[in-house]
Amino acid sequence: MNFVKQNNTKRREGNQQGRRSQQPSRGRGQQQLVSTLDPRLFEKKAKPLNEARYESPRKIEDLPVDTRIKNNLIAKGYLQPTEIQDKTLEAILTDNDLMGIAQTGTGKTGAFLIPVIHKLIGTKAAFQVLVVVPTRELAVQVEQEYKSIVKGLSMNSACFIGGTSVGRDLATLRQPVHLVIGTPGRLTDLARQGALRFGNFTTLILDEFDRLLDMGFSRDIQFIVKAMHNRKQTILFSATEEKNQRKLIDELLRRPVEVRISKGNVTGDHIDQEIIRVGAGESKMEILLNMVRDRSFQKVIVFAETKRGVSTVRKTLHQSGIKVDEIHGNKSQNYRLKALNDFKSGRIQVLIATDVAARGLDISEVTHVINYQQPRDFDSYIHRIGRTGRAGKGGKAFTFVN
Repeated sequence: MNFVKQNNTKRREGNQQGRRSQQPSRGRGQQQLVSTLDPRLFEKKAKPLNEARYESPRKIEDLPVDTRIKNNLIAKGYLQPTEIQDKTLEAILTDNDLMGIAQTGTGKTGAFLIPVIHKLIGTKAAFQVLVVVPTRELAVQVEQEYKSIVKGLSMNSACFIGGTSVGRDLATLRQPVHLVIGTPGRLTDLARQGALRFGNFTTLILDEFDRLLDMGFSRDIQFIVKAMHNRKQTILFSATEEKNQRKLIDELLRRPVEVRISKGNVTGDHIDQEIIRVGAGESKMEILLNMVRDRSFQKVIVFAETKRGVSTVRKTLHQSGIKVDEIHGNKSQNYRLKALNDFKSGRIQVLIATDVAARGLDISEVTHVINYQQPRDFDSYIHRIGRTGRAGKGGKAFTFVN
């Protein structure tokens, strides 16, 4: 079913492709950044998925890690390591610094957890490994993956993220753990209170490092790194690599092994991308409703730019009988986790979100991504549409253009 509106009227389109918008525009009582992206960036036919599928020369049972780890992986249904897991395992096991670049959905979390857990077996819980991630949801996912791999190994972890009780975090820190996962803000808050001592950790892992090293998080990361005076190994994983971060990366890593499964410039080439032009007098919401009522739209993420916009779209879809929920920064962590779990399980069809859901989330079988508003910059666009077409599968993305 084709939802692209046909319109022969010539429209003025800018030529600043991929630039970050710096021009704020005031809306009703709130400041909102306006996208300056050329709408033609949102139109692209998917290229055939004709890449050779990677076949590891070894199976899970052949990996040079503890048998109990391999049994847990096999129990989870894994038969062979993915390419990024296969090509980074020995480097991490031998304590090398490492930078791994691989597309979303390729098993990067397992790539660092499997060897790190192997090295932790038999050690006393003493805050050895610190995993820093950009979002609360990704932190929870990493801890869930960790717990599934260490099942039966008597190894514990702690997860520290915003939106949860600081008092509970302080109580948790009274008991040493092997591995700590957290978001930069909460980790640095706990450190400044003297409850978390970065100097205890010997291994630092930055997951989605491109996001962690950008202007929003770089100060916190530098604070953490400076305090980790016993750091012996640093591991960076991401789907993309920003050239302007290379100086900071070089400062973090010492003679690193670099493994690149992708070029580090995610393109979304395997995703069908179309624009939906909304003409004068047309209802954008009515168009959206017609789309999600189509049976092919089985599992849909709709992105809006503001928290208020997310809530407005959710309310309207809900009143129209659509099974829908929302996640954004004003929602409690428990609410956000429940909404995500309901979406993953199929209890809801549509998830409305701000860019909090654009990175790191492992949600399988998302059939469509819809940008209800144009993203502010091309990087946000690529990460949004990357929620569909994961793990080498095709997907569809639509962007509304007024």
